[in-house]
Amino acid sequence: MKRQNAIAAPLAGFVPEHFRLSIEAGIATITLNRPEKKNPLTFESYAELRDTFHALRFDDAVTAVVITGTGGNFSSGGDVFEIIEPLTRMEAAELHAFTAMTGDLVKAMRACPQPIVAAIEGICAGAGAILAMASDMRVGAAGAKVAFLFNRVGLAGCDMGACAMLPRLVGQGRASELLYTGRFMGAEEGERWGFFNRLAEAGGALAAAMELAKALTEGPTYANAVTKKMLHMEWAMGVDEAIDAEAIAQALCMKTGDFRRAFEAFAAKQKPVFEGN
Repeated sequence: MKRQNAIAAPLAGFVPEHFRLSIEAGIATITLNRPEKKNPLTFESYAELRDTFHALRFDDAVTAVVITGTGGNFSSGGDVFEIIEPLTRMEAAELHAFTAMTGDLVKAMRACPQPIVAAIEGICAGAGAILAMASDMRVGAAGAKVAFLFNRVGLAGCDMGACAMLPRLVGQGRASELLYTGRFMGAEEGERWGFFNRLAEAGGALAAAMELAKALTEGPTYANAVTKKMLHMEWAMGVDEAIDAEAIAQALCMKTGDFRRAFEAFAAKQKPVFEGN
């Protein structure tokens, strides 16, 4: 749990121990890969994911990220016998080290400049639901089920930022229901509530997420990174402060080559080809 920043950019050629990683055409695909247990997380996979997302902050070759799972499921959350059982035997300092580390994973996901798209099939529960929540966009497949299960194991729903982030996705009342009851939210309900950006046929979430990620890589990726940063920063701002901050951010984007390219393409009645600078 104490390992820090053991992974460095660039990530091309890096082979994780606890999940799969591929990078192609600017898209990094992270695949949780323990299908026999519905892709649970362990102490080690939490840390490796945290360090990977931290390294992505410095990898200019990656302009979008997709996270998914194998075997028809996204993730069942923390492994019962590899995480939950050991936690029952830990002292307070060890427990806080663990909860801080899992929170650092979410912080790393929000701090990496690349938009993250979660492709969700089947079960997406507990910490798996947090990974989906912490992504920038979510594609759900028909039959996907999402649950924040913490109260089912005697814990509060305030885990890894859920009480701050989930209400912003689905609203305070709906988030309260999900966090108090721990019940599963179906795919259509999740789309209706705003958790899922779009739905795909069963088995089609990854293809739909990759299509979305491809569109992001073809866009003005520097400007996309600024958008992600401002979306995150402005949670803690008043409206006037946000308007002032956006004025500075947008002025910086107006100095990019992509802004000039967009104008020149518009003037020539062509589609702009962005280069991310």
